[in-house]
Amino acid sequence: MSYTVGRGTESAGTGLEKPGEKLSLGVAARLSRYLQVLTQARKIGKETISSQELADYTHVNSTQIRRDLSGFGKFGKRGVGYNVDSLVSQIRKILRTAGQHNIALFGAGHLGTAIATSDIFADHGFRVVAVFDVDRDRVGTRIGTLEVRHNSELQIVVDEQEIVVAVLAVPSAAAQTLADELVTAGVKIIFNYSDALLQVPPEVTVHTSSPAVDLLYALYFYLT
Repeated sequence: MSYTVGRGTESAGTGLEKPGEKLSLGVAARLSRYLQVLTQARKIGKETISSQELADYTHVNSTQIRRDLSGFGKFGKRGVGYNVDSLVSQIRKILRTAGQHNIALFGAGHLGTAIATSDIFADHGFRVVAVFDVDRDRVGTRIGTLEVRHNSELQIVVDEQEIVVAVLAVPSAAAQTLADELVTAGVKIIFNYSDALLQVPPEVTVHTSSPAVDLLYALYFYLT
């Protein structure tokens, strides 16, 4: 079966119509949340997980979880739950994230170092293969096994490593210029840790991660 992620409106059911059609953004987002929980469950040695356990960790209704997963086949067994390894593999196939994907990280400061040395991406098949900075004092130093390179090498590394994803851990004032350079180099996905509002062509996807926004979201549900 082949599925793609699209920007369509989510249906009342799973959001998936027929094999080969696009997933709605709602379904794709929920599957990503399930995958995050499943990956952590596997790391602690958990072999099976129930829809209620997934609901407890993702705050998605267990009925909705069963609907989402049933749209792709029969993964679980009543009274037993879902096999964690199998479900991780299946969701990765559905989201087209199976295999290895190379990432370029920009910014070798405290945040960049934390990202480069964390398992946060590696757990999901993403590998940081290059770290960049414009600070000459940082260029040439090492973060783990990687040597920090200057931004001027961006195009060469993107081509050599077949990078389509870039992570920006840079000051907001530098983010747009860097985004422009990444677009020119052929990068298609930018994960932005700055609070800059990036302008990119329609074929490039930007995801901005903001802890403050996440906290506001959590606080809203706590207060209501």
